[in-house]
This record gives sequence, structure tokens and C-alpha cells, in this order.
Amino acid sequence: MNVLILNGSPRPQGNTAKMINAFRESAEGKGHEVRVYDVCRKNIHGCLACEHCHKIEKGICAQKDDMLEVYELLKDADMLILASPIYYHGISGQLKCTIDRFYAALYPKEHGHLSKIAMFLCSGDKDMYTGAEFSFKGDFLDYLSLEDKGIYTCAGEMKEEVLEQVRRLAEEL
Repeated sequence: MNVLILNGSPRPQGNTAKMINAFRESAEGKGHEVRVYDVCRKNIHGCLACEHCHKIEKGICAQKDDMLEVYELLKDADMLILASPIYYHGISGQLKCTIDRFYAALYPKEHGHLSKIAMFLCSGDKDMYTGAEFSFKGDFLDYLSLEDKGIYTCAGEMKEEVLEQVRRLAEEL
């Protein structure tokens, strides 16, 4: 299985990275290919709502930034994992810009091999996930009909049980 992880955390050693690394090690140990794409280190602009991708060039965004790399990675991905800290009740702005740009490539519901999705979220409070969960459900489960592989959360200090949960996800693919 080809897994694409969009990492929306700017912290290379933070809790989001710990979850990603635990998943990646287990998945690669089972023979899966895992690509981690750090959206915070890329030049990805927000959607312009110009409709170029629907009216002028079907599926092609007018903007020529690092999102072109994500579009290429999405073509081969069987599973997508959205990983982010919670900022102001939602995913990071960098990841949000990336997801908004899916509009060009995944409309109307053309997502190639992509069939599964999961989300890794970290926050300082266990009651901060509602905004991210809403987007996950509406954008990916309902609209794209992707198979729900779960939302994995870490509130506060990283706990070994959280890392075990993401390792188990990888082992069960």
C-alpha cells in the first residue's frame, strides 16, 4: 500500500512527528511505502476560487507552487493521513491551505487509487478536536467516500498508548 502523510506541524520533534514516525516505522516494516510531506516547509498558497481547474483546464490548478508535488503524490496514494496540531480549534493553516487545494485535483470525486484516510491530531486539551473532525467527516468521508481508518489524538504529553494505536493501524493495513 502507498501511504501519503501530509504533515501540518512545523515542529520536527513534536507530538505530531512522534505519531507520524511510529506509524511510518510500523508500516514500512510491513512492506508498505510511506511518504511524509511536510506542508509547513513548502510554498503552498490558499485556493483562489478562480475556477480555472473546472472551467479552463479540468483538474489543473492555475497556481504553480509546491502543491504540484502534492498532486503528483496523490495520484499514487492508496491511503492519506492528515497529521496536524490543533491551532485555534482546527488543523494548522498550512495543512488547511493544502486541503483546500484538493478542489482542483479531486473534483468531482476523482481520486485515483485513494481509498482510505486517517487523521493524527495533537493538542493541549482533549476537547479541541471538533473542528478538525468536522472537516475530516464532511470532506473526506462523506464527500469523497473514503474508508475511515480513524482519528488518533494526543492531548498534552505523548503517551505510549497513543503510539501503540498508530502502530496497530499500520500493522492492520
